[in-house]
Amino acid sequence: MREVLDKALNELLEETLRMLSLVREMTQEATEALVEGNRAKAEEVIVKDREVDALELKIENQAITLIARHQPVASDLRLIFTVIKALTDLERAGDYAMHVAEDALLLAQDPPLKRYVILQEMAKRLLEMMDTLGKAVAEKDPALARQVLAMDDQVDSLYEEVTRELITYMLEDPRTLTKALTLMRVARSYERLGDHLENVAERVIYWLTGEVYRSPEDVY
Repeated sequence: MREVLDKALNELLEETLRMLSLVREMTQEATEALVEGNRAKAEEVIVKDREVDALELKIENQAITLIARHQPVASDLRLIFTVIKALTDLERAGDYAMHVAEDALLLAQDPPLKRYVILQEMAKRLLEMMDTLGKAVAEKDPALARQVLAMDDQVDSLYEEVTRELITYMLEDPRTLTKALTLMRVARSYERLGDHLENVAERVIYWLTGEVYRSPEDVY
């Protein structure tokens, strides 16, 4: 009986890691679409968001079935509820990657306002967050999950930096207003994506240690 439950729990984790990997792909490809002005790549990201939504429902059903069949308790139940709560954040993270792709489509219609140096740096940090988060889950390492929380602080700092830069552009040349506002929306999407990854990291810490960590910026 224990072997059956362990197998089901491992499958639940594997599917959750698959969902995280898909969101990572979306984030990377959306950023490439933004930088390259690649409309086809942006449209691929939008299609992938439907895959994320479908995977969320699949994993949620797996979790509910697991509870009904095995009636897990203690740490096993904590794992299942951690997965269920994390699904919402991963789905929303995917939505924000899709929003970046949608704005990339808009921006690809005209020459770029500037090189997207800080935005690319934000995306790089987000990819590192997802890599570290995946490793934390796979290795059951709460220290790695805590690293994700620190990485989100870096994303927030970059968001403030790029916002100040874009405001300066708008003040100096009102003709840049539309593009600058779209780029601010991209930056905001990255920042919110990071917040959702931070939420998942907090839930991983809870699963592994029982410690409840809540930051002031938690997303609900």
